[in-house]
Amino acid sequence: MELDWSALGQVAAVSLGVTVAVVVVFALGVLGLSRKEDARQGGGGSSALGRAQAALCFLACAAVVAYGIYLIVPQFH
Repeated sequence: MELDWSALGQVAAVSLGVTVAVVVVFALGVLGLSRKEDARQGGGGSSALGRAQAALCFLACAAVVAYGIYLIVPQFH
C-alpha cells in the first residue's frame, strides 16, 4: 500500500483553510448581531445593516455545512 502524501497534505491544508474561514464568517455574523443590539439600545446607527450582515454570514455558514453534507452522503450524488 502506498500513500500519496502530497494529496493528503492538500486535503489537510484545504480543510484547515475552510475551517478558519467558516469560523471567521460566523464571528462576523455574531458581530452583526452585536451591532444590531448596540443600535437598538443606543438609539443610533442602523440595526438593519447589522441584521443583514448577520443573516448573510449565517447563510454562508449554513451553505458550507450543507455542501459538506452533500459531499459526505453518497445518496445525494
